[in-house]
Amino acid sequence: MIRPIKRSCSNTLKKILQETTVHRERIEKNISSDKSTQINLFDFDLLETEQIFHIGQIQQICIDYRLRFLDSKYFKGDIPAEAISKINALEKLHDTEVKGFKIIAPSKLFKLKDKDDPLLFAPMGNDYYYLVHKWGNDLHPLRKLLMWPFKSIVNLTLLVVLISYLTTLLVPDGLFSKNSSTSEFWIIFFFMFKCIASVVIFYGFALGKNFSPQIWRSKYFNA
Repeated sequence: MIRPIKRSCSNTLKKILQETTVHRERIEKNISSDKSTQINLFDFDLLETEQIFHIGQIQQICIDYRLRFLDSKYFKGDIPAEAISKINALEKLHDTEVKGFKIIAPSKLFKLKDKDDPLLFAPMGNDYYYLVHKWGNDLHPLRKLLMWPFKSIVNLTLLVVLISYLTTLLVPDGLFSKNSSTSEFWIIFFFMFKCIASVVIFYGFALGKNFSPQIWRSKYFNA
């Protein structure tokens, strides 16, 4: 009596593991697939409203944190097991196969043409996306602050002006003449500005960096 029960439990466990493997392989294939879809048939009554994002909200997140929003097929990082499990649970809950994934992540985590806080989304249609899973810490407030100068050329210029002004204040009075004057201060400021701006131009523009807020959906490395 005991042996058949053990054999039955073993067969059931084996079947569950096989089904889990099949589901995982199918989900991983959908994530890396070249095929794209604009909508998944979710049951809206079962969705968590705080997980629903409009394309405008996604765009603002990407601009603020200097991230990209691209098809998951371009993603070269590892998809955590927890994300696969959440997709599997989402499919069972809504009785549908989820496709057309997109990911928010830094450009270094994408296979772009020429670890951190990726966010995995599934399209819902009408420019709405459902957040399936996020991992890492790239949406940390410090990153938003550090990426502020790179949002636009205006922000970068303001930062250079501020650094130049603070550097000028550090210059001791009377270093270049016995009597300090306002004109001398602005001459030193202009000199500091040229020096700092030259460094920024060399390491920024000369290396092909882009300071436009429109790169959040670009598939090109230095776009």
